[in-house]
Amino acid sequence: MKLNLRQIEVFRAIMLSGSISGASKLLYVSQPAVSRLISYTEQRLGLLLFQRIKGRLYPTPEARRLFEEVGAVYQSVQRVNEVAENLAENRIGQLRIASSPNLGQSLMPRAVAIFCERYPEVRIVLHTLIPSVMLQSLLTHEVELGVTYMPVTHPSLAVRPLYKNRIMAVVPQDHRLAGRSSITTDDLAGDRFVGYSSDIPFGQLVQQMFGNEEQRPQPRIEVQQAHVACAMVQAGVGVALVDEITISGPIWSKVVAIPVVPIASAPVNVYHIELEPLSRLAQEFIAILESLRK
Repeated sequence: MKLNLRQIEVFRAIMLSGSISGASKLLYVSQPAVSRLISYTEQRLGLLLFQRIKGRLYPTPEARRLFEEVGAVYQSVQRVNEVAENLAENRIGQLRIASSPNLGQSLMPRAVAIFCERYPEVRIVLHTLIPSVMLQSLLTHEVELGVTYMPVTHPSLAVRPLYKNRIMAVVPQDHRLAGRSSITTDDLAGDRFVGYSSDIPFGQLVQQMFGNEEQRPQPRIEVQQAHVACAMVQAGVGVALVDEITISGPIWSKVVAIPVVPIASAPVNVYHIELEPLSRLAQEFIAILESLRK
């Protein structure tokens, strides 16, 4: 390489200031250092860049042509610095996240609203996915973060716990149990029950809470998602077990949420690729999620 960035910098300073002394002031170096470097640059290029006429320094036509390209280089360097500054201040970029459908209607809107207020120029792409699809999206880098309240296990994933997310019983406000401070699953015996499919993790958790098969109620209606179960209770279909984040999301009228004892939880975790550094935006979003911890 005949020209390095320092040589370009000195050449540009002379062109801008019109003299060796002016360039030395711009660069905060001595005049002899500027003279030596520009002389060496001319030798490397095989071009005369400046001529001294009647005591003043004048650029040659070749120098003027070269200066046009140097200007383009400096604009590119300035753009690099601007991008670096914007990245450092989280002013640009895109964050791709996945969450379970329930969290997409409760926790995630709250977190995204805070994030967008802080970083209005950053674009967020949010996918609501079931755990198996979320896993593939993380492994294929379609998303950087996955937020879900049921386990997603893989040796390549790191997990960061967020919330315990206790299981609550949701009943109509005029239900016989509505005034209780806590209830057991046995208290729900005989009630019309809104249950979940046994092939989804949350449905399996609910089944475990009722113990053996004889103790499990036969759901009058079966759903896939906790917010749908809340809507069913709100419509008077029956009672349901729901996680506390879902019930604290939208305003569910005409229903009451009661803690279940013994305590059972559907922990909410953040997942990401373990051996890859998180972007600053992803770290900021996790911090917001942690700030919403109950």
